Amino acid sequence: MISSIIFIILLASGAFLFYKNVAKIRRNILLGKEVNRDDQSAERWRLMSLVAIGQSKMVVRPVAGIMHILVYVGFVIINIEVIEIMIDGIFGTHRVLSFAGPLYDFLIGSFEFLGLGVIIGCVVFFIRRNIIQLKRFMSKELDGWPRSDANYILITEILLMSAFLMMNSADFLLQG
Repeated sequence: MISSIIFIILLASGAFLFYKNVAKIRRNILLGKEVNRDDQSAERWRLMSLVAIGQSKMVVRPVAGIMHILVYVGFVIINIEVIEIMIDGIFGTHRVLSFAGPLYDFLIGSFEFLGLGVIIGCVVFFIRRNIIQLKRFMSKELDGWPRSDANYILITEILLMSAFLMMNSADFLLQG
C-alpha cells in the first residue's frame, strides 16, 4: 500500500512538472503573430505527414530513414510499457497486462528486440552527430538548443530502453 502511495505522489509530481512545461511552451507559441494559412491546406498536410510521420529521409537516405522509424516505433512501444508500469504502480499489481497469455509474452519478447534496435540506432545517431560530426549536423542553425535537444532525446531514449531491458531481465530472473 505504501509503495502505491509513493508511486502516485511521484507520478503526480511528474505530471505537474510536465503540465508546467507544456503551459510554458503553449504560452511561447501564443506569443507568435497570427498568420493566414488557409491556402494550400492539402499540400501543407501532405508535407507535414511526409516529414513528421513518414520520415522523408527514407527516400534520400534509406538506412537513416529506417533507423528513424525504428527509434520512433521504440518510443511508441516504451510508452505502451509505461502504461503497464503506471497501472502496476498505482494498484500494486505485477504485469497486469499479462492476462493476454502467449500474445503478451510474444509482445514483450518483440519489444526487447526492438528495444535493442532502438539503443543501437540511438548510439549510431549520437556518434554521427557528436563524434563523426557530419557536415549537415554542424551548421550554424543547429547551434545551441537544437543540437542539445537532439542529444537529450537520444540519451534519454538510450536510458529508457536500457531501463526497459534491465527491468524485463530482472523480472525474468525473479519470476524464474
